[in-house]
Amino acid sequence: MMKQKDVLRSEDLWSTISASVIIVVALLVFSNLDSPLKSPVFKWSSLADLTDPPNLQQNLAFLLPVSLLMTTIAGVSVHFMGLRILHFIPGFLVLFLLALLALFTAGQAGISQYGIEYVIFALMLGLVLNNLFRLPDWVKSAARSEFYIKTGLILLGSSVLFKDIVQAGPLGILQAVLVVVAVWYVSIWISRRLKLDDEFSVILAAAVSICGVSAAIVAAGAIGGDKRKLSYVTTLVLLVAIPMLLLQPWIIKAFEIPQQMAGAWLGGTLDTTASVTAAAELVGPEALKTAVIIKFSQNVLIGFAAVFIATWWSLRNDKNEVLQGHSRFSVIWERFPKFVLAFLAASLLFSFVITPTLVKPITGFLNQVRTIWFALAFVSIGMEANFSDLFRQYGSKPALSFVTSQIFNIFWTLLIAYLLFAAWS
Repeated sequence: MMKQKDVLRSEDLWSTISASVIIVVALLVFSNLDSPLKSPVFKWSSLADLTDPPNLQQNLAFLLPVSLLMTTIAGVSVHFMGLRILHFIPGFLVLFLLALLALFTAGQAGISQYGIEYVIFALMLGLVLNNLFRLPDWVKSAARSEFYIKTGLILLGSSVLFKDIVQAGPLGILQAVLVVVAVWYVSIWISRRLKLDDEFSVILAAAVSICGVSAAIVAAGAIGGDKRKLSYVTTLVLLVAIPMLLLQPWIIKAFEIPQQMAGAWLGGTLDTTASVTAAAELVGPEALKTAVIIKFSQNVLIGFAAVFIATWWSLRNDKNEVLQGHSRFSVIWERFPKFVLAFLAASLLFSFVITPTLVKPITGFLNQVRTIWFALAFVSIGMEANFSDLFRQYGSKPALSFVTSQIFNIFWTLLIAYLLFAAWS
């Protein structure tokens, strides 16, 4: 069982502390500014847009204090997790610049019109640097993908509002449940037919059925999964997302799929809120509204999925620990990814406790900071993954399982979206 020393060094604890500090700073400092802190301008058509004095001033006014805040938080966190802070900070600043490069690249007008989001560029930057160059240890030491993405996920909780989902009616929640349950079991079945081990099967199933990388990390945390397998799956998720982002809006327009149904389809199949938003915007406003609600409904299921996976995995695989005197509850609790509780707490806090008057001035700030944490995470995933090693070690079967499961997901979600939002509406 986990010792107290291990708890104090856990990524779950320090990601929770990091996200909490950011939320507190936002509430105490940025909500009280005479004018709200303007979000950085990542969208541009020519270099003149970026060097334009108002845009440049706005970017610097946001990114300089945010970089200082994030560097301080990350440095203190990794210090208590056992890393040398002076060794970590230079590498973190390099990753921060790479994350911004990914965000600005995705914001270029010619690129953004195709819906290719920053996560793709962040991942590719990490992969190229890791696979083509020998990176110094001080850079690699800053690649802490799980810490970054857990912090970002907790901040995501501040935008997953239960009131929005309830107001959208039962259809969105019903679709999320029908899709997640069916795709989960089909994905597990496919993985077993391909003779993948249980760890791979669970991480793949969570990624396909719930919400991509976020769910894969929650599942890996719940079962204590191998980080190399998680890296393999997250790479698959992002690579498969590219053709889906391009093809699904085209299919919707070619077959004149109604906007509500189209939004439900996009929200149920694309794996990140950003990709859902980008694709749905290409379709229309009604599609965008429905797609975001469906995606939020699936995001809320992360917490329930964590409980289910931790319990199910413990019942299947932890009999020895129970026989050695540990209670079933204690084994499940140790497996459970604690940062999910912080995600749910943030969602409940912003849904029912903090007033809209306080939330409104800091929503943009929290969303942008969350995006930068995610960009850091995907650069790190690329730096932690070696394509040739991953595929040499695990072969193509996990990729085949993921793609096959995703194809089922696409057709099943389309059917459910038709039944709920077109046939009976």
